[in-house]
Amino acid sequence: MHTIAVVDDDPITRETLKAYLEGEGYRVMLARDGDQLSALLARGRIDLLLLDIRLPGKDGLAVTRELRAASNIGIILITGRSDRMDRLIGLELGADDYITKPFEPREILARTRSLLRRIVKPTRPAGGRVKRFDGWELHLDKRRLRGPDGEDARLTSAEFELLAAFVENPGRVLSRDDLLDLTLRGDSVPYDRSIDRLVRRLRRVVEQDPADPTRIVTVHGMGYMFQAAVD
Repeated sequence: MHTIAVVDDDPITRETLKAYLEGEGYRVMLARDGDQLSALLARGRIDLLLLDIRLPGKDGLAVTRELRAASNIGIILITGRSDRMDRLIGLELGADDYITKPFEPREILARTRSLLRRIVKPTRPAGGRVKRFDGWELHLDKRRLRGPDGEDARLTSAEFELLAAFVENPGRVLSRDDLLDLTLRGDSVPYDRSIDRLVRRLRRVVEQDPADPTRIVTVHGMGYMFQAAVD
């Protein structure tokens, strides 16, 4: 049973989502602010957050920033219609998706299921497929990226899927539409420019100089290409 935390200062929103998601078979925990969420996280595993941006005290963007520094937990931001800039900042900080108020619970359910399919994988035997490039190792089955220093690099689920798409298609120019199809299948990123943000974030991880990339290069007018040799 997957565990979802609903973090919203509106008790009606919290209880509505709790009743609906529990009816669909999820375990649901509730928090009204960042402090209560921290207490929940300290008590046990949470697979996914439904996180309101407009929280009292520490807002949802600050919570997203802190979590992404230490965790790959799934994050769906809940935003108002006027929060477009905050939505973009939230995606830059590592949120996986967002949904706008007022929303239909069925839309929340669809996005939740989609994200959980990507971030919660069945247990597989040790070993599995590994792609190597320039001293890096991408463990496709274990969903881990190990750097040349032997340390694991932190990737969000979306960043992992994007890197996997690149290393499985080295030397091939991939358009934004190609990358959406290969990674998120169009069901959790609202428009193709989100790929540009993911590329920028991924370059910060795997490039020596993100401003002058040599592995994930831009092919102007066409898309992106992974230039490193992969084995």
